[in-house]
Formats: sequence, C-alpha cells, structure tokens
Amino acid sequence: MKTQLLYAAASLLVLAGCGHKTEDKAGAARSVNAQTQWVQAGPVPEVYAAPATLVAVESVPVASRIMGYIRAVDVVEGQAVKIGQRLFTVDPADARSQADQTAAALADAKANYERYAALYKEEAVSRQHYDKMKLAYDQTRAAAEGAGNQLRYAVVASPINGVVTQKLGNAGSLAVPGQPVLVVENPARLQVQTQVGAEVLRQLRSGTVVPVEVDGVSGRIDARVAQISPAADPVSRTFLVKLDIAATGLKSGLFARALFPQGERAALLLPKAAVIERAGIAGAFAVDANGIAQFRMLRLGAERDGQVEVQAGLSAGERVAISGLDQLESGDKVAGVGNASKK
Repeated sequence: MKTQLLYAAASLLVLAGCGHKTEDKAGAARSVNAQTQWVQAGPVPEVYAAPATLVAVESVPVASRIMGYIRAVDVVEGQAVKIGQRLFTVDPADARSQADQTAAALADAKANYERYAALYKEEAVSRQHYDKMKLAYDQTRAAAEGAGNQLRYAVVASPINGVVTQKLGNAGSLAVPGQPVLVVENPARLQVQTQVGAEVLRQLRSGTVVPVEVDGVSGRIDARVAQISPAADPVSRTFLVKLDIAATGLKSGLFARALFPQGERAALLLPKAAVIERAGIAGAFAVDANGIAQFRMLRLGAERDGQVEVQAGLSAGERVAISGLDQLESGDKVAGVGNASKK
C-alpha cells in the first residue's frame, strides 16, 4: 500500500509538470475514445542469468616447429585464411646447420658400416661388431632424415579454414617451438561457455534449449546444451556448461548471458500497448469504475511476447487503456470502444 501511495504521489508530480486539460467548456470531463483491458496475473518463466563467453570450438594456436627468427608474417588479424595457406616464415639457419652436421655424420657412419659389412662377409669381424656399426648407421640416418625434414617447417601454413584472431609475433621476433605466433579460429562453430551451480545443473540435459543474450546483438538467441562437465570446479563449486549457438554476426570473445529455465512464477502482466512515456517516465492510464483515466507511474520488469511485467504501480483487477494513449490525460473520461471484458 505504501508503495502504491508513493507511485501515486510521483504520478501527480509528473502530471503537474506536463500540463493537461481535463474539462470542456461546460465544465464536464473531456471524453476520449479508447479501448481498455483488465490487468491480470499470469505465469512468467523464471530464469537464472549466468554470465558467459562466446568461444570458438575450433581455435588453433599456430607455432613454429623449429627455432629461428621470423622472416615475415603474411597475414593480419581478422583475415580469412584457407587450410594450407602460408601464415609466416622462419629463418631456417639453425635447422640448416643441424641438417649439414647430421649429413656429414651420416656420410662417416655409412662408410664405417660398408667397411664392416665387407669385413663381416669375409668373416674378418664378429657379428657383434657388425651389428654395432649397422645400428650406429641406422640411428645416424634417422637423425639426418629428421634434421632434413626440419627445413620443411620453415614455412608455417594454416591448419584449418578460419580467421586469424590473434597475432602474437612479428617479423624479427624469435620463434620458439610450442610458443604460438598466431591464433586461427573457425567462426562458423561457436559455443557459449558458462559456470552454473548444482541447483541449476539438476534441470539441464544434453539438448536442453537455453535462451542467450549477447552483447551488441538484439533479441535472444536459442542455444542448446552440448556438454556438461562431470565434475565441479574445486574452488567455485560450479560446473562448466557448453552450449552450441549459431547466428549471424556472432564473434568469439563476446560477453553473453545464458538464461537457464527455472520453472515459472506468478506476475502481473500488462500489454505492451498500454505502456506510454510521459516526461521521461513509463506509465499507464488506469481507468476507474466511472471511466475516469488517471496516469500511473510504473516500475516494469521483463518484456516477453508483447506482455510486460508490472512490478509496481498497478494491481490485478484494475483496468487500463490500451489505445488512444496520445490523446488521454488524467481526468479524461474514457468512452468505451470495444472494451475487453474482464476474465
């Protein structure tokens, strides 16, 4: 009751600032044609809004397999690339030096092996000595082949079709095996990743549809539960949930909110058509039993399917105008035109 009085007082202040005409020349209340509808309580979905992030399912850090200074980076951030396309080139000086050394060692090992093979054929050396030389030759040949192959890794190509999302190295930087120089992502496959508690997890199953709000994207996008972590994080005691999502304009790294269904609750619902703004304040025209309209300031909640939740300012069973709002002022008499019947 106290809240209603506060809203009524605020409404009077708003009206005082707006200026309005409530009587005609004869002193009677002005009549305005408007449709009305009864305010009713109804079920609204209860949700748990979990902060989330859009993550690319295919995100590949691309590193050099050899150590050396980067000669050139051939792509820029945001560039689309194809699988096998050159991304950057590493100076193979160190790898070439290693290949030359192992090639020289291979030549010596081969000469020793061939000499011992001939001696073993003439039974001038034992089988043990022959096997030792053969093993040394095989090992050196493998090392030489490996060193030679390293030269092929001087040119680094894209492992997937995607977009370059991060550039972590530049020409002149030292490329170290295992240390990423670029990151390539496939923007066609994105997931929403978030953490939820056990109470939310109990209502989730693989394939459950979860509405998602993404910063910078209007409306809600339906996502589906793809994976639920079987174990909780030991620090936060929450579970990682991954949801598949697809929509135009989405990019990895965007902040989102996953709206997990939590049943329903009763709420006062008002048609969006009944809400009007006066002096920067949202409200509606309540119509009393005598048909007199009064502007009510409202505190509104979520909007869904043309209905908006009223958190304060109206009560169930009251009647509001849903048309002719631009002509209505407090004190006007509403002439019923197709008034909705009370249910």
